[in-house]
Amino acid sequence: MTDVLIPILVSTVIAATPLIYAALGELVTERAGVLNLGVEGMMLVGAITGFAVGLSSGSLVLGYLAAAAAGVAMALVFGLLTITLQTNQVATGLALTLFGVGLSAFVGRPFAGQPIAGAPAVSIPLLSDLPVLGPLLFRYNLLVYGSLLLFFAVHWFLTRTHTGLKLRAIGEAPQVSHALGHPVARVRYAATAFGGACSGIAGAYLSTALTPMWVEGMSAGRGWIALALVVFATWKPLRVLLGAYLFGGMTVIQLYAQGFGLHIPSEFMSMLPYLATIIVLVLICRDPKTILLNQPAALGRSYHPDA
Repeated sequence: MTDVLIPILVSTVIAATPLIYAALGELVTERAGVLNLGVEGMMLVGAITGFAVGLSSGSLVLGYLAAAAAGVAMALVFGLLTITLQTNQVATGLALTLFGVGLSAFVGRPFAGQPIAGAPAVSIPLLSDLPVLGPLLFRYNLLVYGSLLLFFAVHWFLTRTHTGLKLRAIGEAPQVSHALGHPVARVRYAATAFGGACSGIAGAYLSTALTPMWVEGMSAGRGWIALALVVFATWKPLRVLLGAYLFGGMTVIQLYAQGFGLHIPSEFMSMLPYLATIIVLVLICRDPKTILLNQPAALGRSYHPDA
């Protein structure tokens, strides 16, 4: 039994990692009152940037840094349009996704089909050789462990720091925060940039670790799942983590189903993660109080001190 269960659990953790990065980044952005629907586009730009720089330089570390920088650049464009120029956040986010899809496809043409040495798993002496816990906990690459560190950092930042409290206050009532002297625009820019960096790293993980090659549109809707995860988690980091593993498990099940002798059309299995997303959102939205309990009051609303 363990010979089957352990590979499924390990694959679930690996599949959930990009969702954790993207969703936690978006959670911080939304807690500041900014709704960025461009996660999918930022992931794709991060994927091609990380792959191209990693392949050209021979250093995956440089690739991940470049992917984070590309995500930040995309996020700052979004911030300029929505925070400074006061454009509609929903429409601008959708435009950012379309731009990211097209830009990544154009830039990625010369790199299509080229392999890259993927991120290696970290072997921890003694711990990695433990019978069951070894493969379950101590044989992942650094980005998997980084996603857990990111979860703890985001949870601590939002709940235990003065700056995190200030960010949450801006997401709830930017007018009051501005009256108290808090830099609303600056904090929103910082939160948006952080979300972009996380999305860029999530994309780079896809092209250098999960599938070590560049394929056009390889995010395959994960950016939208990350957005749904934030709502599913009612803007709480722990629920984001658990939700990411849930959806990661849904992704993995389709790969193992045929091996279990389940004669289910592959098309149906491929749509399982997205079907689960829709079902979860429908169940949550049946009780608006569940969402409104933690949703930032000013989410998606533009604010300018001169307005």
